Amino acid sequence: MLPGLALCGIVTGAAFALEALEEHFFGRAWLESLVLAILIGSIVRTFYKLDARFEAGIRFGAKTVLEIAVVLLGASISASAILEKGPDLIGGIAVVVLMVILASYCIGRVAGLPSKMAILIACGNSICGNSAIAAVAPVIDANSKDVAASIAFTAVFGVMVVLILPFLMPVLSLSLVQYGIFAGMTVYAVPQVLAATAAVSQTSAQIGTLVKLVRVLMLGPVVLLLSLMGRKDSAFRTPLSQMVPWFIIGFLLLMALRSFNFIPQFAIQPAHFSANLLTIMSMAALGLGVDARSVLKAGGRVTIVVVLSLLILSAASLVLIKLLGIV
Repeated sequence: MLPGLALCGIVTGAAFALEALEEHFFGRAWLESLVLAILIGSIVRTFYKLDARFEAGIRFGAKTVLEIAVVLLGASISASAILEKGPDLIGGIAVVVLMVILASYCIGRVAGLPSKMAILIACGNSICGNSAIAAVAPVIDANSKDVAASIAFTAVFGVMVVLILPFLMPVLSLSLVQYGIFAGMTVYAVPQVLAATAAVSQTSAQIGTLVKLVRVLMLGPVVLLLSLMGRKDSAFRTPLSQMVPWFIIGFLLLMALRSFNFIPQFAIQPAHFSANLLTIMSMAALGLGVDARSVLKAGGRVTIVVVLSLLILSAASLVLIKLLGIV
């Protein structure tokens, strides 16, 4: 596996280097290293015929490395700060996320997307973008092409949402708190939430981050539910340990330990860094397994599904704000 893993490492290093160059010349990274890794890997695969000796390491990187990253992700998520915000907001966010996942999946299927790709896009848009896609992919056994396409298109639209969102605040007549909730509900990643809210106000940034963390917390239950649904035909004959993938158990366990402060503070940052690094490396492996020419064939349909999914999420978020009477 060493040749393939080494190649994944090289692609990962190149992705980090390009992200650093973006920050140096533009002041921010418009494309994160996670997205760059899959793009670089796909470019290498598309224009260079890889030797068979690379395949084992690439497969290991795309599956096992990703599963380890999902486990470590649990250590960076705490439910305690969110629970203080009250059951109404938390419950409302959970309902919106589940409704948008279902609606987005249906749109994807009507648009003719494969079932697994429709699930990836639905979860990515509704929960936390690339991280959700990366976590869901091994559970539903999605192929590299679907994962690459889902991440590529949601990444592009994720950047567009960050750029457009501040201009919608006066148009929608949102208060600082309402805008924070709206940003937390519609933007993909926590850093992107900060980018979309910090320039507006500290209040918007704080509430947006908290709302975003509630959405991230939905990743565990959703992935667990998908795992159980994927094995429903054998549910009465298979032990629970085989119905639920090991990495999902690990993710939920670390999240619980973090929530009850059983994980030392000095260990949280290394765990978060390791999860991020391994996720990017696994994305490099996914990219190295995908010929970009086959991904682009699904471009039009995927774009339509992502746009409609974002519109539904935005509308549902505004309805939630009004129903809760948040001012």
